[in-house]
Amino acid sequence: MITIYHNNRCSKSRSALAKLENSGKAFEVVYYLETPPNKNELEEIIRKLGIKPLDLIRKGEKVFVENYKGKTLTDEEWIEAMVKHPILIERPVVVSGNRAVIARPADKIQEILG
Repeated sequence: MITIYHNNRCSKSRSALAKLENSGKAFEVVYYLETPPNKNELEEIIRKLGIKPLDLIRKGEKVFVENYKGKTLTDEEWIEAMVKHPILIERPVVVSGNRAVIARPADKIQEILG
């Protein structure tokens, strides 16, 4: 099953969702601001992305600038920050099986769709 962590207010996320809809494949939409991933889910997503937690952080968000800019946190602390403030999670993230991509640009979904 394919899962997209989606924010409908984001044009990049809407574009990725449209690509999934047009793919004909079954998928699930997680509105991650309303239903944020927990710590274990975030750790799993990060592992599948093959990145460091800091690389999943949206550094332009007001919450980041006001609370985290210029700080050096551990991977665990960055994950806790995303759990506490899901707006910090880069979007959209598309997960399928053991793989995941940050679908920016939306064409990166092809890596998941095959």
